[in-house]
Amino acid sequence: MPIKLAPSILTADFSRLADEVQAAEAAGVDMLHLDVMDGCFVPNITFGAVLVESLRKVTKLPFDIHLMILEPERHIAAFAECAGTINVHIEVSPHINRTLDTIHKLGKRAGVCINPGTALAAIEESLADADQVMVMTINPGWGGQQMIPRQLDKVARIRAALDAGGYSAEIMIDGGVKASNAADCARAGANVLVCGSSVFNAEKSVAESVAALRAALKGVP
Repeated sequence: MPIKLAPSILTADFSRLADEVQAAEAAGVDMLHLDVMDGCFVPNITFGAVLVESLRKVTKLPFDIHLMILEPERHIAAFAECAGTINVHIEVSPHINRTLDTIHKLGKRAGVCINPGTALAAIEESLADADQVMVMTINPGWGGQQMIPRQLDKVARIRAALDAGGYSAEIMIDGGVKASNAADCARAGANVLVCGSSVFNAEKSVAESVAALRAALKGVP
């Protein structure tokens, strides 16, 4: 299964965001990851639907929308027109299957997200309804954090549960993905990697950073 790269604009230069997005597209990434934060569920506030709509005009990349907000079901429709996938957290969506169904009825892929401190059992009954399972390998709220390595065990357990149930959901890892650990993420069972500071940084160009990640993943079964 090919590993997809989903750069997160959270660590991009917001003063030249359109250029950063277009550079990622030119580098051959698979999608763009957009973190919507409300300052309540997570400490920071980022952006809302208006910015997402603006970025939709400058790239053809699929948008993977990550709603790190309270009551995400109230805001799904606002992002649906621009989104390819909409991800919601189990920690703030008590009726998660209904929320996933709402996303599907809007014609979008639906993802369920799980934080590092949340047990896998919380999402087990939703695996059949999800197109994607996003495993947070950092505590969500800001970019540039180091990955919590033991979360890769959770990824492996989710992969086993999906395979055992015959479910087709992809597994996305979000948090601290770098060239040095990308292969470990893939071996654990993830096939979509969110990459923030490992793509948008001052040390390399976006193209060089994406190439380094692709090289690190080469040959991973």
